[in-house]
This record gives sequence, C-alpha cells and structure tokens, in this order.
Amino acid sequence: MTDPASPITWTEDGEPRSRLFGDVYFSQADGLAESRAVFLDGCGLPDAWAGRQTFTVGELGFGTGLNILALLALWRRARDLGARLHIFSIEAHPLTAEEAGRALAAWPELDDLKDLLLACWPRQVRGFHRIDLPEVGAVIDLAIMDADQALAEWTGQADAWFLDGFAPSVNPGMWSPAVLAGVAARSAPGARAATFTVAGAVRRGLAEQGFAVDKRPGFGRKKERLEARLPGAVGADPPRPTVAIVGAGIAGASLAKAFLALGVRPVVIDAGTAGASGNPAAMVMPRLDAGSGPIGALYAQAFARAADLYSGLQRAIIANGVVQIEAEPKDPGRFDRIAASDLFEARRVRRLDGGLASAALDEPARLGGLEFIDGLVVEPAVVLDAWLSGVEVRQASVAALLREPAGWRLINRDGASILRADIVCLAGGAHVAALHPAPLQPVRGQVSLAVGVVPLAPAIWGGYAIPTRHGVLFGATHDRDDKGVDVREGDHSRNLALLAEGRPTLAAALKDMPLTGRAGVRAVTPDFLPLAGAAEDAEGLFLLTGLGSRGFCAAPLLAEHVAALALGAPSPLPKSWQEIVDPHRFGLRLKRKLGRSVVRKTTSDPAI
Repeated sequence: MTDPASPITWTEDGEPRSRLFGDVYFSQADGLAESRAVFLDGCGLPDAWAGRQTFTVGELGFGTGLNILALLALWRRARDLGARLHIFSIEAHPLTAEEAGRALAAWPELDDLKDLLLACWPRQVRGFHRIDLPEVGAVIDLAIMDADQALAEWTGQADAWFLDGFAPSVNPGMWSPAVLAGVAARSAPGARAATFTVAGAVRRGLAEQGFAVDKRPGFGRKKERLEARLPGAVGADPPRPTVAIVGAGIAGASLAKAFLALGVRPVVIDAGTAGASGNPAAMVMPRLDAGSGPIGALYAQAFARAADLYSGLQRAIIANGVVQIEAEPKDPGRFDRIAASDLFEARRVRRLDGGLASAALDEPARLGGLEFIDGLVVEPAVVLDAWLSGVEVRQASVAALLREPAGWRLINRDGASILRADIVCLAGGAHVAALHPAPLQPVRGQVSLAVGVVPLAPAIWGGYAIPTRHGVLFGATHDRDDKGVDVREGDHSRNLALLAEGRPTLAAALKDMPLTGRAGVRAVTPDFLPLAGAAEDAEGLFLLTGLGSRGFCAAPLLAEHVAALALGAPSPLPKSWQEIVDPHRFGLRLKRKLGRSVVRKTTSDPAI
C-alpha cells in the first residue's frame, strides 16, 4: 500500500508518478534510454571528461536516481584511470530507498549500481547528504531542499548540468529565473547543460544567464530538447599537491581519510600525544545546546555523517543508541522542540518520559530524556587505525612552520626539516596555537574507568557514562587553562559526584571500586565552535581544531570540508555552515564591529 504522505504514486501500468506535480518520473518503457539521450549525450559525455582527473555534474531533480545511475554506468566504463566524479543533485521531495528500488527495477542492467546506491541511500531530513561510491570513483552530495536555496548554499562548480525537474507547466519553481541564475553561478567555464524541455521561459532564462542555447531532436514522442553551453575554455586539472597533516587524533585521521577519497595520499606527522582520541571509548552525539538554528543543523548533519561512516566500520562500534537525560529545568521544553524538529531523521530520535527512560537505561530514572537511535559508542583506536592505514605516519614533533616559495617546510625542535609540502593541515588540538596564531584555549579533562562492570546503556547529561570493551568510562572534568595530563585522585571523586547526578544507581555500585583514568587536553574557541578551513594570512595552511568534546561527531564531516577547500573540490558543507566554522570569523566580526562603531560615531558627531 502506498504511503499517502509519499511524493510518489504508481499508474495502473506501473509507471512512477509524482503525487505533487501530476507528472511521471519517467516512462518505464524507455526512461533509461531517454536519460542517456537527453542528459548524457546532451552534455557531450563521455568526451567532455576525456583527459580529466576530476569532473563535476550538477542535477536539478534527483528523483529516483535514474539519471545518476545512467551517468555512473557510463563513468565506470569510460573514465580515465584514477579519475573522480563528483555529483551534486537536488531534491525537495525525496523518496525512500524502497520506493526508488521499485521504480528502478525495470532495468536489471543497472542492478549492481542500483544496489550500491540503495545501500547508502541518503536520509530524508533537510540538508546536504554525502553518498560515497568508491567502487566507481564517485561521490554524490544530495541537497534535500528547494532548488534555489540549494544552489545558493553549494560552493562547487559543475562542468555539466542535468536539468530534470518536472515539466515547467506543473513545476515552474524549478525553472524560475532565480534557479537558472543559480545554475549559471555554479557552473565552470565551458559548462554544458541539457534538458528535455524546450519551453520558451527555459530557453530565454538560460540565454539571459549567458548560455548559448540550441534545440536538438527530441527523444521518443518529444520532438525537441535543449542543449546549452556557457562560453569559456575548460580549465586543465591542476597538479595534485603534496599534503602534510599535523596530528593523528580523530581530526588528523579524518583528514587523512578525506584526502585519500579525493585521490591525494597525505603524510601524517604525530608527536604521539593522542589526547581524548586515546580513550578506550568515545561517544558520538550532536550538540543539543545549539538549538534548532544553523549551528544545531550543522551538528545534526555532522552527527549523521559520522554515524554513517562509523557504521561502515562495524568492528569499531561498542554500543548503539544513546540517551540524553534531562539535566536542567529548561531541558523538557527544549527536548520537546528537538524531537519535533526537522534536524534529525524521522523516528530516529525518540522522546522519553521517566518510565521509558528507566527502561532504556535499565535503572530507575527520575527524569525523561531523548533517545538517539543513531548515537554510538566507538573504540577510537580501531577508527584511527582504519583511517590512517592508507597513509604514512611519521613520529615527530613539529616545532615550527616555514613558508617558502615552493610551499611549507615543517621543522622539528632541533631546527631540522621533517618534510616539505604544498599544503599543511593543522589538526593537533590545543597544540595548533604553537604553530599558527589561533584563538584556542586548552581545557583539561579527566575520565574515570572501572573494569569488570556489566556493560551499560550509554547516557549523557551534564556528564556521561559509556561502556568500554572491558567496563565503563565516565566523567569528565573540565578545567580551563590546565595542560596537565597526570591522573588525579580528586578528579575521580568529582567524576563520581557527576555520575551520581545522572546515573545514581551506577554511581552507588562504583563508589568503592578501584578506578583508573586518563587525562587529555582539548581545545576550545571563544564561541565554542570548531575552526575548519583556510588559516588567515597563510596560503596553503588549513586548520581543523577547536572540536572540544564533540570531536568524534564533528571531525569526519569537517575534515571532508577542509580537504575539499584545500584541493578545490566541492565541499559537503552548505555555504552558511562553512561560515560558522571559518577560522577567519573572529577577524571578520571585529571588522564589522569596528565598522559599525565608525558609522555610529560619524552619524552622532557633527564635528567629524
């Protein structure tokens, strides 16, 4: 039975049809042939990517994914060795994997690619969603949002566009001047575009944006279709740079993974201080104090990406599902809003009353909470080993960076050169400030460990308690400007007191047990948000630091963003979210503040 809330319905002969727009997604008789004729041939593929190591295709209207499967089949057959395909597609009304699978079943020749795509089918929540297809050297960023917003938020440049919204007569918003202007703005010189429609508004709209537009013979019953091309010469691929990453914790390992996915093999330099990444267990949860605005949305997307990546590394997972317990008077109302929001996938966040919380935690709970089905506890050592396995890791302490005409030289404490690199990424937590001016404050945190305790349900409140492979880890202390990594007995007492606030039964059971612990130093920024992007006034230098206590949540997605910036590839982060983590933001805020001060002084003092 078809879900009445679904955007898709089916005709009597099995054709998929849009419930919202009253138009077919494609004809089951010739939909694949039409995709190939209209979009692949219309954009001059595969000739357009001949000799290219990177190629980017944009699409309006992801739908069932049929156009993308046709593209992937051609890419797999006709790409240059080692080349990588980036796809940016937009869909305001996403289908489920089951619905797409039913629609695509008509073409068994695509079954292997279809199965790859359906296995990592994107979430339906609004935002950008990354789909990795390393088997065919491709990655898809799918924007679940309206087309004009998605184009304004994407910072990539497409070499080809598949314009495949439903017909302009029933879906004019997809073909509006704003959308066509966005397509042009996000196109590389010489970009090509193709579409099935020859509607006058589309022809004129593309021409007004600078495209040379031509009618071509149509496919099937359609007499004509459009091909369009922007002026300009197609740029040559730049040479692949050498990359050094300083730090081998979760930030550095995430960067190594991200660069490898883009075809660059970095060298990782590490002094052997793992910090919080050296704990026997780490929790993967979003920041909920950020609310439901852009910051909350950024962490929700980072959480979803991290959960997807760790789920592909099953041997690293210690526990699935995390309960966030109410800890402050404002939490019940805040948790109600979060559970009702569109930040997280439907039915993946569950509001708990006291009874449900007791059942989820397996101990009496006075208060309710939120259960995150996709929350995880992972074993850091397994994650780091897996993500660093494809790169060289050198044990060395970087004392200074020297900018040279040919790039960067990394220098050790004796003044000797460790290596040279075109691009350097600093991912060493609080240590970054010693190599580049960055607004970072060290925060010491000690966790406590009890061995031999029965595994428990992971939970977080003002503190947290999570299972390890051999017991339980809980804490943690939070001491600013303290760089000590010694384990302190008094901090065990502090952690037990914090544990009693959220898990009193567990705290009572651990009260007289022997405890061990670890202390590490995290880095935080003045606004408690990460630094992820190009460093100020230092060409070729990039930062991924300031992750605070959410490193295992935020690092994977932010590393993909940083690697994309470093290599000129499309970023998985919307533009407005890039600004949230931009290392330049503090200087920009100061300039804006000073500018407002000058304006106020000028308008209020007639003597000036």
